[in-house]
Amino acid sequence: MSGTRTRSTLRRIVRVVVFLLILPYILIFAYLLPVHPVSTLMIADLATFQGYSRQWVKLDDVAPVLVQSVMMSEDGQFCFHDGVDWEQMRGVVDDALDGEATRGASTIPMQTVKNLFLWNGRSFLRKALELPLALAADAVWSKRRIMELYLNIAEWGPGIYGIEAASQHYFNIPASKLSRREAAYLAVSLPNPIERNAAKPSSGMRRLASIVERRARASGEYIKCIYD
Repeated sequence: MSGTRTRSTLRRIVRVVVFLLILPYILIFAYLLPVHPVSTLMIADLATFQGYSRQWVKLDDVAPVLVQSVMMSEDGQFCFHDGVDWEQMRGVVDDALDGEATRGASTIPMQTVKNLFLWNGRSFLRKALELPLALAADAVWSKRRIMELYLNIAEWGPGIYGIEAASQHYFNIPASKLSRREAAYLAVSLPNPIERNAAKPSSGMRRLASIVERRARASGEYIKCIYD
């Protein structure tokens, strides 16, 4: 009898695991609709009674300089890859095989699906789940939809999610009114939003922001999938 119960329990566990693996792909199609999804970090904040601030904003209501800055800072090939920047990924794999410190190779689609469906922290398991999800998302969603989702779920500080909440919190203005320099500060804070404060940039942040600002000014062809 105990063996039967064990097999039944294992079958239930397998069904739950399979469902959890399939669910994100179902949601990718569901998010074609004009819905406002939340990230796993937002859910975690709610579950731990911390709460969060997020005001959804349409991409057309975000200053183009912010979109340019985020793209140039986070994923300069956004308009040209299929969700994964394979050249960057090969470089990371080669570095890992050589025992060297690996650099980041996450694209905006990869970061978007990670925020929506997965968890923070480095692990091969998360990356193995993230890659096919990014490819699927890029195949189903338009580049504009990916960018809109990303900008509305990205974390910009403790409990601060989305570009509208970030813009209001750090600069007391709507996302549509951001200047080039403000946009650059917000963009360079994304890799470490807990320690990097866009309103109080360190000298290192200011140097990075200057680089991002120059790249954003010359972004032209690199952002055509958003504003063409």
